[in-house]
Amino acid sequence: MNDMRHANTLDRYTPYALAALRIVTALIFMEHGTQKLFGFPAAPANGLPAVLSLYWIGAIMEFGGGLLILIGAFTRPVAFLLAGEMAAAYWMFHAPRSLYPVLNGGDAAILYCFVFLLLVFTGPGALSVDDRRDRAV
Repeated sequence: MNDMRHANTLDRYTPYALAALRIVTALIFMEHGTQKLFGFPAAPANGLPAVLSLYWIGAIMEFGGGLLILIGAFTRPVAFLLAGEMAAAYWMFHAPRSLYPVLNGGDAAILYCFVFLLLVFTGPGALSVDDRRDRAV
């Protein structure tokens, strides 16, 4: 019984915990885009991708989509697209190297995919453009 009361007390912080997960995920995810688009914080080992190449389109999605996730704008549709991007990235670039994510370097892609899927179903949480817009309606 005491555990139930404690759980209910923590439930009120769920939207803020979700917002923290969304914001931190977006900031780290955006780095993948800035690396490929601007060479920041360091250029990829094989150089910046050619404009309109698959890598460049991925970088646009990582930076632009990450920015939208960061501010919590159009969170559900953007998160759906980014989850798909990460699933495709995993199966196209990581899985062929090895069956095991720890060996193929795809563990981050898997985690991003599932965090974005979570956002599709939960929405952005607190401190978001979407939440503010929904309250105004």
